[in-house]
Amino acid sequence: MTNYKEIIRLHSLGLNKTRIAESCGCARSTVITALHKAEENGLSWNAVKNLSSEEVTRKLYPATSMGQRYSMPDYEWVHKEMQKSGVTLSLLWVEYCERCRQNGELPYKSTQFNKYYADYVHKTKATMHLEHKPSENLQVDWAGQTAGITDTDTGERLPAYLFVAVLPYSGYAYTEAFLNMKQEAWITAHVHAYNYFGGVTRILTPDNLKTGVIKNTRTETVLNKAYPSTDTEGQSVRGGLRWRCLHLDPCCVAEPSVSLLG
Repeated sequence: MTNYKEIIRLHSLGLNKTRIAESCGCARSTVITALHKAEENGLSWNAVKNLSSEEVTRKLYPATSMGQRYSMPDYEWVHKEMQKSGVTLSLLWVEYCERCRQNGELPYKSTQFNKYYADYVHKTKATMHLEHKPSENLQVDWAGQTAGITDTDTGERLPAYLFVAVLPYSGYAYTEAFLNMKQEAWITAHVHAYNYFGGVTRILTPDNLKTGVIKNTRTETVLNKAYPSTDTEGQSVRGGLRWRCLHLDPCCVAEPSVSLLG
């Protein structure tokens, strides 16, 4: 439980909010909200120094102290946020706690927050296990976050874009860094990946990036002409293309001459 009396005491000593949060083992946003409420209610250190920690908590959050029920998180929103890059349950729990405190509500602890989310996923079947076959599919995309390389001559740090190709059955992966995400880099990355794996899968599954897909709607799919016309030997792609969001049946151009063991 957050020691609000200690937050007020440390603030009176002139400590900044970050150091107070570190000392009290709570989020900086919690310190900001508590000090704001203390100021609204005229609770200076002199006013609370003779009170117990529980009494200070009741003065800051009277509704919570009177046995208010816990606030149930909106797990539909939580699940949508979890799809975003860099978002974790820990981060969403901190944001949930902040909203609860701003509204004078009682938040769940992180362990209970995580358990209820797991229950939500199981109940709504928000995730689905996908079955894959060996050597059938190769999934390709640019990684969401960039890396960096240093020019040894100038010392300049340049962004590096990571191409990732994965055989989903085995999890066997190939990655390569490029200085851009243009068509030439995209095609070159495929050629190198096929050479690395030693063959070509029957299905290639890219995301809807412009280097692969010009247009993708419910009624029409327009591919970048340079993309489905190149493979390890500069010939037609051996196998079909299936775009993830439409789940089209493979459109076989030619049978693979080399099989992968995925």
